[in-house]
Amino acid sequence: MANDGSVVIKKIKKGGHDGHHGGAWKVAYADFVTAMMAFFLLMWLINTTTPEQKRGIADYFAPESVSRSESGTGALLGGTAASNEGQSGQGSLAVKTQLRPPSEQEQAEVNSRGRDNADARASSGTSSAQNAALEQAAARLRQAMQDKPDLAELSKHVLIDETPEGVRIQLVDQDGRSMFEPGRAEPKPYAQRLLQEVARTVSDLPNRISIAGHTDGATFEGPGGYSNWDLSSARANASLKVLLDSGMGQDHVAEVAGKAGSDPLYPDNPYASANRRISIVLLREAPVLPPDE
Repeated sequence: MANDGSVVIKKIKKGGHDGHHGGAWKVAYADFVTAMMAFFLLMWLINTTTPEQKRGIADYFAPESVSRSESGTGALLGGTAASNEGQSGQGSLAVKTQLRPPSEQEQAEVNSRGRDNADARASSGTSSAQNAALEQAAARLRQAMQDKPDLAELSKHVLIDETPEGVRIQLVDQDGRSMFEPGRAEPKPYAQRLLQEVARTVSDLPNRISIAGHTDGATFEGPGGYSNWDLSSARANASLKVLLDSGMGQDHVAEVAGKAGSDPLYPDNPYASANRRISIVLLREAPVLPPDE
């Protein structure tokens, strides 16, 4: 064949080695980034743990002795067991890991936390039971005020509410009807009747009570400098006597006080008749038991 002078260029395609190795660096780089992230995460965890926690982790994972033991029956794992005697024949390899025993201070802290938690649970249970008993007592007193005709007409003179100290029962004066004669400490007959019902309610509870007498803000002066302080104290003591005569025990009494007009029921109207009252609080506490004879 004659040569016409044309040039033929042949392209030879090589194998796919370049394509295979061209992305290998990406895998290596991803492994490097992952390792660095794990490293920095480890450094952060080390920085946030306390020395005590680090020692605890180190003690947990550090084996203290490696020994052989002849224990077991030749079954799977050769009956590996912990041994304090080190090398002792041809037994199986046993790894013994011992935890560091707590120090006296650490053990004392653990015991203290345990006692505190137990006391808190007991206190919580006791408080819940006391609150339930006080609520039931208040409900019984309200029910008695409705069921007994001689008390129903006096219900507007009785206020029952809850305070941080406990359940408060207040016998208040109303316009046209007061619990006491003006300037006198002896409760009127219907006031005594209310106090008798309160005594029945209190006697069924272990809780102690606090009694306080209150007057209004009007100035009162009696013979020998007798003031609202004296009058409110005398009314509180007279109310206590009715409670005791009605069957309430002496061990129920925690406090008897006269507050004059220092704690009005209606602070914006210190002269309101309702400020004249007897306040009886069933305290949220266990009673003080009488000493053994």
